[in-house]
Amino acid sequence: MKAISFIFQIHQPYRLKRYRFFDIGNDHYYYDDFANDDILTRIAQRSYIPACETLLRMVNDSQGKFRFAIAISGDALEQCEQYAPELIDLLKKLADTGKVEFLGTPYANSLASLADADEFMEQVKLHTAKIQALFGQTPKVMRNTELIYCDEIAPLIAELGFKGALTEGAKHVLGWKSPDYVYSAPTAPKLKLLLNNAKLSDDIARRFSDTNWDSYPLTADKYMDWVASTPADEQIINICLNMETFGELQPRETGIFQFLEALPRFAAERSIDFWTPSETVSKLKAVDVLPIGHPVSAVDDGRDVSAWLGNRLQHEAFEKLYSVAERIHLCDDRRLKMDWLYLQGADHFYYMSTKAFGDGAAAANFSPYGSPYEAFTNYMNVLADFIVRVEEQFPMSIENEELNSLLTTIRNQATELETLTKENSSLRRSLEQFNVEHNLRTGAEIPSEKKAAPAKKTATKKPAAKKAEPAAKKAEPVKKAAPAKKAAPKTKAEKIAKVEKALKK
Repeated sequence: MKAISFIFQIHQPYRLKRYRFFDIGNDHYYYDDFANDDILTRIAQRSYIPACETLLRMVNDSQGKFRFAIAISGDALEQCEQYAPELIDLLKKLADTGKVEFLGTPYANSLASLADADEFMEQVKLHTAKIQALFGQTPKVMRNTELIYCDEIAPLIAELGFKGALTEGAKHVLGWKSPDYVYSAPTAPKLKLLLNNAKLSDDIARRFSDTNWDSYPLTADKYMDWVASTPADEQIINICLNMETFGELQPRETGIFQFLEALPRFAAERSIDFWTPSETVSKLKAVDVLPIGHPVSAVDDGRDVSAWLGNRLQHEAFEKLYSVAERIHLCDDRRLKMDWLYLQGADHFYYMSTKAFGDGAAAANFSPYGSPYEAFTNYMNVLADFIVRVEEQFPMSIENEELNSLLTTIRNQATELETLTKENSSLRRSLEQFNVEHNLRTGAEIPSEKKAAPAKKTATKKPAAKKAEPAAKKAEPVKKAAPAKKAAPKTKAEKIAKVEKALKK
């Protein structure tokens, strides 16, 4: 038994107005409605609508044997409701067949999973509610933005109730292993991982109309031969495609829609079944644990996240945006929260890519800006206005920051005071010792400490008394008191009393 699972992704970013066309600080509406309407309407007519009509026929003509999954972001659904309501009707018809599964995804097709776990989970919950309201389904398998995944994200997905997660079958992660198995996450053992077969996916998405490709032209029977020729124990092949592949990236004239519609017939001839991701998770057991320490994605040759976070411009914009996340979580302003979602769209950072090849070239082709620097400047101007609005909503947050700073200063001052107190005590002890020694020296005219030492053994040493008597006699005729004072402390007890009195002073 061998099965193939098709997953189609739909997302549509909100285009921002150029900063030259809105007054920063006064105009808080950031979106180019004309561009959003024009782009979505064009892609819907050329790609989304004919692709969904083709998929609906495939389900009906195969009597439900053809099954697949759709991942559509919340902001794409909003734009479809506004600019292409006929696409929403088609998606509802697909949902009503019972053969189409809607996957979980961040509401804004964002990079929140790389920055803020609470924000990521909140967006997924918001998206689930949207899917339930429109299509009556509760997603069971997660497809993060552009298949971004790592071990740190796995527990969040499991906590949200998902049974499986889709990610990229990156070579640097798999090594000698095949992407055509079910694996489990080391950080969430019950979460099953389904991996995209990058080679077979890119054969359709990138190489289908490439006349220089050695396998051109690609036909449905040839494609299913490739699927059937994979090792017998490799039970599931996941094919992840953007819906724009059909009619937009690969124009109608290439025969892409005819290729798609012929797949079920040639699959049946080779006993290949079509499964949805949730069917795969329920039917197959994990063959091994697959650790993924660093984030992987389906984008770029490196299958990493450098398409969005590969240069200083992108990092600065990313960090500045999520610096206000905590305050937004406490916010009740509907308009502010809406802008917060739309500004998180991954495409805003994608347009800032400065790569010369790979996805950098792709970003340049799809970007509405003349350069990555223009994209950065425009986004940061919009973000600056947004942050001002956030700070106006939360003046107390600024006071709290000042209070925390003041408390830190007080703690530092307390530490410094304690240190000074210890130093002061040490100086006082040194000063007391100095005073003792000074008084001992000035209290008796003794040439050195070595001669004074014997005086401590006896208080009535006769030689000392004899020397004092002539001095006293000489002092009587001229009435000199000073010499008498020098000879006054004759005993040890008197010397000690004099030192104690000096210390008290």
